[in-house]
Amino acid sequence: MMKKMHLNLFIHTRGHHEAAWRHGDSSPLPLTDIGYYTDLAQRAEAGLFDSIFMADQLSLRWDVKRAPRTWLEPITALGAIAMATSRIGLIATASTTYSEPFNLARQFASLDHISGGRVGWNIVTSWSADAARNYSGDDQVSHADRYAIAEEYLQAAKALWDSWADDAILDDRESGLYADIDRIRPINHVSEHYQVEGPLNLPRGPQGRPVLVQAGSSDAGRGFAARHAEAVFTAHMEKATAQEFYADLKSRAAAEGRAGDQVVVLPGLSPVVAGTEEEAQRLATELNDLADTDVGRQRLSARFGGYDFTHLPLDTPLKPGDFPDPATVEAARSRTELIVGLVEREGLTLRQLLSRLAGARGHFTFAGTPEQTADLIQDWCTDGAADGFNIMPPLLPTMLDSFIEGVVPILQQRGLFRTAYEGETLRDHYGLDRPEATGFDKTQAAD
Repeated sequence: MMKKMHLNLFIHTRGHHEAAWRHGDSSPLPLTDIGYYTDLAQRAEAGLFDSIFMADQLSLRWDVKRAPRTWLEPITALGAIAMATSRIGLIATASTTYSEPFNLARQFASLDHISGGRVGWNIVTSWSADAARNYSGDDQVSHADRYAIAEEYLQAAKALWDSWADDAILDDRESGLYADIDRIRPINHVSEHYQVEGPLNLPRGPQGRPVLVQAGSSDAGRGFAARHAEAVFTAHMEKATAQEFYADLKSRAAAEGRAGDQVVVLPGLSPVVAGTEEEAQRLATELNDLADTDVGRQRLSARFGGYDFTHLPLDTPLKPGDFPDPATVEAARSRTELIVGLVEREGLTLRQLLSRLAGARGHFTFAGTPEQTADLIQDWCTDGAADGFNIMPPLLPTMLDSFIEGVVPILQQRGLFRTAYEGETLRDHYGLDRPEATGFDKTQAAD
């Protein structure tokens, strides 16, 4: 029996192509309309997706003149989406660099209760210098410091979620006892960056802890994921690098004493799906022709910590030396390594590189028929490159509908994807264990 794959919907503006907002087939709704997001979540739930995912940013990018972003704060938005859905998982991005463990642990525990156990936290170590200036900082936090902070942060957050035993609430009206205080404890976390006494002022959620998701692919990011992540979103432009990442991460997780099936690896895939290959290619070209090269340069610059690419001609082949050494970049290092590696392998011009990145910012892009798309997904999932995919439709909602109506039935016919939800929680969908609240005597019973 073949292992079932996982599908996640990444909701990003009106689609993952940077020109999606201009295309006539994208949603006309404002990006501040919660109805836009609840509608997408309901479509993905009807398609039996494991989860939806909302990214975040902590500053306004100045390419806003020609490039909208997702505006609603994701934790807030998922509270509303939870009430409009019943089974699909709900993953929100939140930063360990610019927030406090107690506040975040409380927010995610609340969402887990509100949603009936469907919440996940995409853990990011924010790298933007603009974000730093919005949070009383003069400059961006270094790559190494971000992961050191994240390690302490996560230790505190996990301890807060485990500060209540599952049976701490008695709610016994006859005896007058609401909670067993022997089943609630402070955490007394003290580290270089945080002092958190606890306990959390909220009982343990249905999942115990939210599903922990992570997207960093640098060496530090992989180590962090191996210790903590239960789902990993990753970016690859070719199958070979996805296979290397998959094998390395599973090996690192095993070295941490974790089972391989407790770390779900989901590369990004941005598919243009149409009835014929020619039609799919036409749609992809149509989107690329709407892309703005100035916006592309600005986004490339942001990836490389503000490096100025304006001196480079658009139609001359690039060399790795045209870019800063990724090891010196304090931004999202794994993505810069991916970009330089692509240039080195394929000798792209700047115009060609910007076109490739416009589709999904370094994730795998594909244009083809439903059958061809299903073949690609099956190949990656059965050949050691993925446990499923983080689906990033170039246009929303039309290309999400094309995927659900065309690709999902083929995957189901091949026995690769569920035909019905079999559990209630996000942990159920991903096949993840529910963590115990460690340190409590399981045999203890309240009087």
